[in-house]
Amino acid sequence: MASIKDVAAEAGVSVATVSRVLNDHPSVSAEARARVLAAVQSLGYRPNAVARSLRTDQTHTLGLVISDVMNPYFTELARSVEEEARALGYSVIIGNADERPDLQDHHVRNLLDRRIDGLLVSPTDGGSPLMLDAVRAGTPMVFVDRWIPGLDVPVVRADGRTAVQDLVAHLHGLGHRRLAIIAGPAATTTGRERVEAFREALAAYGLELPDAYIGQGDFQAESGRRVTEGFLDLPEPPEVVFAADNLMALGALDAVRARGLRIPDDIALAAFDDIRWFVHTDPPITAVAQPTGELGRAAVRALVDRIEGRPGQSVTLPARLVVRRSCGANPTSVQRSTS
Repeated sequence: MASIKDVAAEAGVSVATVSRVLNDHPSVSAEARARVLAAVQSLGYRPNAVARSLRTDQTHTLGLVISDVMNPYFTELARSVEEEARALGYSVIIGNADERPDLQDHHVRNLLDRRIDGLLVSPTDGGSPLMLDAVRAGTPMVFVDRWIPGLDVPVVRADGRTAVQDLVAHLHGLGHRRLAIIAGPAATTTGRERVEAFREALAAYGLELPDAYIGQGDFQAESGRRVTEGFLDLPEPPEVVFAADNLMALGALDAVRARGLRIPDDIALAAFDDIRWFVHTDPPITAVAQPTGELGRAAVRALVDRIEGRPGQSVTLPARLVVRRSCGANPTSVQRSTS
């Protein structure tokens, strides 16, 4: 049976170059790639992943635990993670926590038992003893999107504060003064951070965020529908509902339509996390967009750095406001907007 050294000799390249070609790494020239692939075909070489893991004590496998695979944001994040990992020679095993801490820990435990080389996690809450034990045991780990405060783990995330400020400025400029938010779980960093950013942005215009205008959601569509129904039943309903994630925005949209109300004529709607189908709603939904693909790729690079003995760095990327028609604006007339 041919070995990787045989392939390298046949192609006239180094073993490292053969490895990069087999892992689809972009740094190899087209000419060298062609020679390696021809040698692989000629010799009938087949990599033995199990034997390689036994020799190196590495499986070249990463674990990814995402909060909700049904959420288009996390679906896109998982895709970018898988693509970047593959380019760097790693496979990815994905676990869906479904916004449940117990299911999150189930996946983390299983992934650690599978001898993964490193772990990417978007935590469902901030109190997982298993996660703390994994960090203390030296498991290479990176938090993506959400994080657990107090743990010495790199965090790759988007900063949405400026984009939320832009959103409130946009809404204020349209004459809206009664603004409400469907908040994410207070146990998550993103749930708390988005409410704080919204409150601070309102305060800059002398506006308050009364308790009646803060609805507690769970990053699921049903909670967005339930909270919005509560807002609509108030003696003085809000003029704008800002959903702190895309699924809750979908639930809010359902609640508004069930009442026979129109967006933005009767009530305006905006969301955190822009997703592709927002442009297909009627009207298209104004949203805070995170650089999801960049976040996934940066998270993988930070984790591989830790696995390979380099210090993995935290990364914070800016979110941006995407103005559409769900708040009453003509997008072409507003700065910082795209359609």
